[in-house]
Amino acid sequence: MGSVVKFAKMHGAGNDYIYVDTSLYDIPEPAELARKWSDRHKGIGGDGLVLIGRSLVSGADFTMRIFNADGSEARMCGNASRCIGKYVYEKGLTDKTSIKLLTRAGIKTLILNMDGNNQVESVTVDMQEPCLADRHLLATANGSMREGAVTVCGQELRGTFVSMGNPHFVIFTDDAETVDVARLGSTLEVNPLFPERCNIEFASLLGENRIRTRVWERGSGITMACGTGACATAVAASLTGRSGRRSRIVMDGGTLDIAWNETDGHVYMTGPAEFVFEGEMKME
Repeated sequence: MGSVVKFAKMHGAGNDYIYVDTSLYDIPEPAELARKWSDRHKGIGGDGLVLIGRSLVSGADFTMRIFNADGSEARMCGNASRCIGKYVYEKGLTDKTSIKLLTRAGIKTLILNMDGNNQVESVTVDMQEPCLADRHLLATANGSMREGAVTVCGQELRGTFVSMGNPHFVIFTDDAETVDVARLGSTLEVNPLFPERCNIEFASLLGENRIRTRVWERGSGITMACGTGACATAVAASLTGRSGRRSRIVMDGGTLDIAWNETDGHVYMTGPAEFVFEGEMKME
């Protein structure tokens, strides 16, 4: 007989995860649990599993571990971090509206934006500085690529590499709606150009500083939104002269506001976080 675990299903702009407070439960095999519970037919259904913990590290209030639907562990997730901000505040785990969250990509600051009923309406995340060159994540001579050409499925695509704690390859196209995201994204994710696989974004301009983006997420496939992907898209658009340092990223599940601050070089992401439902599952 397995133990019963209480969970919350939450989403940020449609990017949905299963959240468990590990101060209440021991989760010995999170990768396997993520695979089972993320199944949308036989499990709870979601893009992965997020474990919330109390931080023992000075300078951080809580910790986040995130496992994709295929069981792989991610370094960072912008949408999940926003949901954690809402979770810990509305569950009474903290009364702070500025929260330090320890992730595998470092400590992130969450600013909770409250409504008139003292509920979390949206969350702003300091995603810190983007990384534009990393030879561990991109197999080029200098670990960078801006509007670089890659041939995939017989097509030449041009993309820009941006890491927001996890790697992204942003491809601008005339119309993102017409792109075969499943075919091109799945192929690009495992391209030898990306030694640790990669998140792939297909983006097109909707207007001034407004960008339509569709996502193939490493380890999860097509997702409704990706917070780090929205940040990477905004940075890539600014780098290539397609937008300014502030942009609205329109994804399948909603819109995120991204600001790449000139003063500190940090990327700030603002967007919604919502509870979907709560329940109990048996952990075999």
